[in-house]
Amino acid sequence: MKICYLDAFSGISGDMTVGALIDAGSPSAAVLDALTSLDTGSRFEVEKTSRGGVAASKFRVRTDGGPRTHRHLSQILDLIDRGRFSGRAKEKASAVFRRLGEAEAQVHGVPVEKVHFHEVGAVDSIADIAGACIALDLLGIEEIHASAINVGGGTVKTEHGVLPVPAPATALLLVGKPVYARGPEVELTTPTGAALAATLATSFGPLPAMRLSSIGHGAGDRDFKEQPNVLRALIGERTAVPEATLVSVIEANIDDSSPQVLGYALERLIEAGALDASLSPLQMKKNRPGSLLRVIARPEDQERLADIIFAETSTFGLRIHAAERRIEERRIVEVETQFGKVRVKVAGHGMFAPEYEDCRAIALRTATPLPQVLAAAQEAYLKMTR
Repeated sequence: MKICYLDAFSGISGDMTVGALIDAGSPSAAVLDALTSLDTGSRFEVEKTSRGGVAASKFRVRTDGGPRTHRHLSQILDLIDRGRFSGRAKEKASAVFRRLGEAEAQVHGVPVEKVHFHEVGAVDSIADIAGACIALDLLGIEEIHASAINVGGGTVKTEHGVLPVPAPATALLLVGKPVYARGPEVELTTPTGAALAATLATSFGPLPAMRLSSIGHGAGDRDFKEQPNVLRALIGERTAVPEATLVSVIEANIDDSSPQVLGYALERLIEAGALDASLSPLQMKKNRPGSLLRVIARPEDQERLADIIFAETSTFGLRIHAAERRIEERRIVEVETQFGKVRVKVAGHGMFAPEYEDCRAIALRTATPLPQVLAAAQEAYLKMTR
C-alpha cells in the first residue's frame, strides 16, 4: 500500500500541501493543467525556493487583481465536478469542501447552504484543495496519515476581524485531533489546511512504518528564524513492522466510588471504544484507599470517553496526556480442537495465544473447564505449525 505522511511540524495550509506533494514527485505540469481546466481565470505556478535553509517548492495562484469571488458550497462543488481530472480526486476535493462548509456553518450559526466561503471560497483556496487531491491521486496514494498539528499562536486578521489562533473554523475542524502550539506567534495552520488533514488523514500521530520512496517540502509564505516554514510529505510503501500510533491516556484518582460503580464504568468505557481500561489500587491522601482509573483511547475518542468518566464516576477532574502505542504485527489463524474451532492470535515473532472469547464460549457450552479448552487450542496450533 502506498501511503503519504504529512509532517505538520510548522503547520499546514493548502498551498503548502500542494507544494509538498509536487516536491515529492507529483508531476507539476499535470497538476497545473488539471487546475487550469477549472476555468477560474487564474494562473498557477510552482517555483523552487528555500525556507529556513530547507529547499522547498512554493505553489502560487496568480489572479488579475480583480475582486475575489465568494461562492456558496454548491457552486464550488459544481466547479470541481466540471474539472478535467479523475473522479477519485473530485470525490476527495468535494469531501474536503463539504467538511469545511459544515465547520464554517457551525461557526457562523447558519445552514451550510447559506455559507459564503469568503477567503476560503476564493480561487486560491479552491485551487489549493483541488490541487492537493489531484497531486495525491497522481502519486497513487492509497492512505494518508498526519502528525500532530502545530497550529501556531497569537492572532490572525480575517474578513471577520482579528481572531485568536487557531481561527474558529480551524479549531472546530481539528476537534479530536492532536494539536499543539510552538514557534512564532502567527497562524501556522489555516482552515484549508485543517480541512485537508481532518478529511483525508486516517490517523494522527507518529510516522507509520513505511519504506520511504520520496520526500517533499512545501513552502509557506513566510520565512521564520525559529524553524523552517515548510510542510513535509513523506511518501512510501507500508511495511510489516510493529505499528506506532498516538493514543490519549486518561487518568483519574478516585476514593469515593463503590466497586460496583467503578466496574460498571469500565464496562461502559470498553463498550464505547476504549482501547483499554483498568483500575489499580492506590493509597491516597488522609490514608484513604482509592483506585487509579486509566483509559487508553484513540485521540478522536478522547472527549467522548472523558464525558463517560465524569458521568459514571465521582471524580471532579482528569489528567490527559498523549502517548505512543506500539502494536506488534499479528494475524489470526483458526484451529480445530475436540471441542470445536478456536481462533488463535499469532504475533510476528512467533508468540501465540488462543482467543479468550472463543475458549470461554466453548467452556460454557460444553461444561468443560476453561484451562482444558485453552490447552487444547494451544496443542492444536502447535501441531498445525510442526
